[in-house]
Amino acid sequence: MSTSGFLIVDKPQNLSSHDVVQKVRKLFPDQKVGHGGTLDPLATGVLVLGIGKGTKHLQKCLNDDKEYYAECSLGVTTDTQDSTGKILKNVNDFHVSKEDVERNLTDFQGDIYQMPPMFSAKKVKGKRLYELARKGVEVEREKRKIHIYELTLIFFDGEKIAMNIRCSKGTYVRTLCHDLGEKIGVGAHMSSLKRTRSGSFSLDEAFDLDHLQSLSLEQRSQSLIPVDKNKSL
Repeated sequence: MSTSGFLIVDKPQNLSSHDVVQKVRKLFPDQKVGHGGTLDPLATGVLVLGIGKGTKHLQKCLNDDKEYYAECSLGVTTDTQDSTGKILKNVNDFHVSKEDVERNLTDFQGDIYQMPPMFSAKKVKGKRLYELARKGVEVEREKRKIHIYELTLIFFDGEKIAMNIRCSKGTYVRTLCHDLGEKIGVGAHMSSLKRTRSGSFSLDEAFDLDHLQSLSLEQRSQSLIPVDKNKSL
């Protein structure tokens, strides 16, 4: 029975990707466990884990395109660009139409440049940005080119935007929400995020953590996707 391969977890809210790795390590004794692309604690959805020899192939997963379902709340800007942060600006009286949103969304498709947020794991001169941000320190960052393949408006009620996104690696969806709000002129932050796909792995293949913990080691091992079955490799 092989205990190597990929395990797709539906990450619950309020757990870091590292938290999930730690929990799964206890389920696969004596096996290396790592993840192929972090999700913020606020986010849920597809987290690709490498088990045993599967950890050797996680770098390719990091480079894969991703798909997300995101919700943005207009009128409120935060220091983290999501709902976990401190409110920086609150616009109470505004009117934004669906046409305004659709028109501005077109500016965020194709090749675009993003400024990495201060509250992120990106390193500058050996320091993670979020470590500096927590001390109230802001440093200069270089914009990075990313690619948005698809950006589809799913829902809009005048205050909240829901959209599906297919994007390249390195895309900060909360920065996309923030920048969209600035473009519209009232500010915005990301209020919800679910990763629905990472490379060839989809949410349909993902296991709930509680369910995994209820399985035997043999059943968990049968849940692994062999490395040679990953279409992205």
